[in-house]
Amino acid sequence: MISPPPNVTGNLHIGHALTFNVQDCLVRWYRMQGFDVSWIPGTDHAGIGTQSVVERYLYNKKFLTRHDLGRENFTKKVWEWRELRLGASLDWDNLFFTMDPIRSKAVNNAFIRMFNDGMIYRDTRLVNWCCALGTVISDIEVEYETITKRTFLKIPSRDEKIEFGVLHKIAYPVVEPNTCEIKELIVATTRIETMLGDVALAIHPDDLRYKSLHGKEVIHPLLNKKMPIICDAELVDMEFGTGVVKVTPGHDNNDFACAKRHKLPIINILNKNGTLNENCEISELINKDRFDARKEIINKLQSLGYYHEKVNNHEMKIAKCSRSGDIIEPLLQPQWYIKCKEIQQKALRDVQNGEIIIKPRNNQDWCISRQLWWGHQIPVYKLIYKDQESGDSDKELWFAASSIKDAEKLVKNYFDKNNIIPKSEYTLKQDEDVLDTWFSSALLPLSALNWNGDQNIPKNYPTTMIETGYDILFFWVARMVMLCTYFSGKPPFNKIFLHAMIRDSQGRKMSKSLGNVIDPLHVIEGVTLKELQQNVYKSNLSKSEIEKSIKNLSKEFPQGITSCGSDALRFGLIEYTHQLWNLFKFSNDKFDALNHIPQITCDFISPTKLLSTSDILDNLSLVDKYILSKLSDTVMKCQKAFEDLELYKATEALRIFIIEELCGVYLEFIKPILHKDLENNNDIEKKVLEICLDSSLRLLHPFMPFITEELWQTLTKRSNNDKNSKIPESIMIVGYPRKDEFECFKDTKVEDDMKAVLNIIHASRSIRQQNNVTPGKFLPFFIWTDIPELINNKSQIIKYFPNIKEFIKASDIQVISSKNIQMTQLLNNSAVNLIAPNLKVYVPMTAILEVQSTSIDVTDTELNRLTKKYEKITKELETLKERIENASYLKKVPDRIKEIDRKRLENLEELKKDLEKNVKLVQNLKE
Repeated sequence: MISPPPNVTGNLHIGHALTFNVQDCLVRWYRMQGFDVSWIPGTDHAGIGTQSVVERYLYNKKFLTRHDLGRENFTKKVWEWRELRLGASLDWDNLFFTMDPIRSKAVNNAFIRMFNDGMIYRDTRLVNWCCALGTVISDIEVEYETITKRTFLKIPSRDEKIEFGVLHKIAYPVVEPNTCEIKELIVATTRIETMLGDVALAIHPDDLRYKSLHGKEVIHPLLNKKMPIICDAELVDMEFGTGVVKVTPGHDNNDFACAKRHKLPIINILNKNGTLNENCEISELINKDRFDARKEIINKLQSLGYYHEKVNNHEMKIAKCSRSGDIIEPLLQPQWYIKCKEIQQKALRDVQNGEIIIKPRNNQDWCISRQLWWGHQIPVYKLIYKDQESGDSDKELWFAASSIKDAEKLVKNYFDKNNIIPKSEYTLKQDEDVLDTWFSSALLPLSALNWNGDQNIPKNYPTTMIETGYDILFFWVARMVMLCTYFSGKPPFNKIFLHAMIRDSQGRKMSKSLGNVIDPLHVIEGVTLKELQQNVYKSNLSKSEIEKSIKNLSKEFPQGITSCGSDALRFGLIEYTHQLWNLFKFSNDKFDALNHIPQITCDFISPTKLLSTSDILDNLSLVDKYILSKLSDTVMKCQKAFEDLELYKATEALRIFIIEELCGVYLEFIKPILHKDLENNNDIEKKVLEICLDSSLRLLHPFMPFITEELWQTLTKRSNNDKNSKIPESIMIVGYPRKDEFECFKDTKVEDDMKAVLNIIHASRSIRQQNNVTPGKFLPFFIWTDIPELINNKSQIIKYFPNIKEFIKASDIQVISSKNIQMTQLLNNSAVNLIAPNLKVYVPMTAILEVQSTSIDVTDTELNRLTKKYEKITKELETLKERIENASYLKKVPDRIKEIDRKRLENLEELKKDLEKNVKLVQNLKE
């Protein structure tokens, strides 16, 4: 299994911690089952992310841009940054970096092979262009911000905020207006500066308002040139606005598709830095920033009378670069693309055959080139004749090769094969663009295994699974499936495990600029608010981002972050870690006192070995059988959770077993036994406790490796002193508990009996609490039931009376039935607590009054509590009755639900009666 490589630009955040935690759990679980596990770590060069971080660092610290340094020196600075961030702590033998020599060779060879196969081509299309970074960015790097009203936003490198959330309405005069009623067409736009790239106006062919304009023309209000009025049902919604749309194919994807359909010219009016170029045809606007040009265009339209109005509070979705915060411009640029349709169809067969559980989301071709200096420079060389004009052209000759020497050989072979005599001297120039980071990442299932891009596929390919966040399912996982299947003929893995994203209290993704990123080390070690703020000041964030981050930190972490330790971070439950430690400290103390040596061996402690004879099995108490049954259930749930990749179910099962069952029930029941007679070994209790302790540690180990290792070493240290001991050195290499070893202890009858005992204890304590009787005062308790098996002398409840008496501080306990002569008196003069319609606990009020520690205020409070509960139960009962009495209930509701409702109705009716009695009793106390 490979780990999703975190970017090399900074420290890991809490999202990375989640990823590595989940992976580590799976790795440890497989290893404990005896599998040969290889977990391959690495880091990603993160082209755009790294370059933007280093550029910001150079400017903030040295007031230098990458252009001041030049490409070679700038790249050196990035390599220095990379070594600094990785440090020496990652010392695994198989650690990879996506730009190390092995991975770089694989990337270059993969590109060349796909280029030669005709799968990679060059085309001029609209792309997501970030003017601040000067590069195309992928869809995953585009963030959308929805605004519902007129808003001013901060844009990089501009002091003045820019207005958004408004519509500009412009008039386009109709050519020869005398021949029709309509003299001008009104168009609304949020990006008025792009009108300089307009090539047509579009209307819906079925719009009766504009039937007379079919085939007509309009005049561009600023450029004074004619433009056609076209009919396009795909582009125009005649119910929206005026039903007229301006067509600007050089700066809008929908307009671009429209222009292709109608064979319209495509005009790009923007330079790569966001200024207007000569295609705008207005001399004073050339080289002017797009947002400055916006103001002048509005002024010109107003002076000419073509600007109709500005509509405020227009809801719109703004595309922003996640790296720079700049507004994304759809820009016409030549780029390199992969033909996705063919390789997706190849990968799709594996999905349909059940070999892998992912379906590619779409078959749009993938733009793989980026206008950066940091990354894998694309291994293609352009043939340039000495007298050839510079510039990009779709008809240029490109050759894919790993070096210029290889490219020269390819050119010679091309000339010879096609009988071409060069028309003049020529040179070869490598494309300055770099590959999209996702291209190298998509090859990792192969390249991480030291594949160099040739036909020889590594022996340990494919990997077993991939685990990652769902947000990069398409951008990384689907592309791994496509590329690795293309080169190997096999999918890179057959299981894909996706986890959710960690977000802040407002549902936002983690972002340094928002100040909501949490460093795992801060959770483990703790950190003050002042230290958190100092880290922000030391960062490369802009001044405005620093202010926003500081403000958010003060709001979210006013007291800093409390130290939790690694395991608490991993498991997410601090108190759980403390309670686990206390449990083993208590147990270890008892083993010392009993001079007991645990029988832990290199094999899993088999319950049937420790409890080997039928005599011992027969003599197990109810609570011993109960905890072993619950342990069996927990082992089963953990095994299924790992098999189904639903780890949260395992952690919840373990929390319930260790905290509620082992600590809350079993330990409380056996404490008196362990305290009473230290000379008596009490073998059964020791063996059962030992099984539970050892099993709990092994079950927990994948989730909490540090504390379980420490406790397991403590539990086994005496045996390790024995030279002949075969105990493994670490818990990580012992067996994980298996369902088949415990299923013999699963006993639902035992669990039901124990549940009845626990319910009696809880109900009895509740009566004491409700009537303000302190724990030190003894009370007589009556258990009423009409269940015969609970009354006879063999009943587990009867056997456990001594324990129950101890727990509830009872002076006496009696079991009675409806036939008992005391029943009538109890019904009228006792406090009652309902466990089930056929199981209740009573305490005579005379006994309560004798020991009661109460006052008028306390009695008022109790009366108020009981009254509210009575009203709530009454309302629930009425609602349920209305539902059952509904005419459609008998026909539509399944029998299973009807039975649940019947039992619930029965319980509510009994509870209402008992509450009514308790209310009257408390009222009598007041009187």
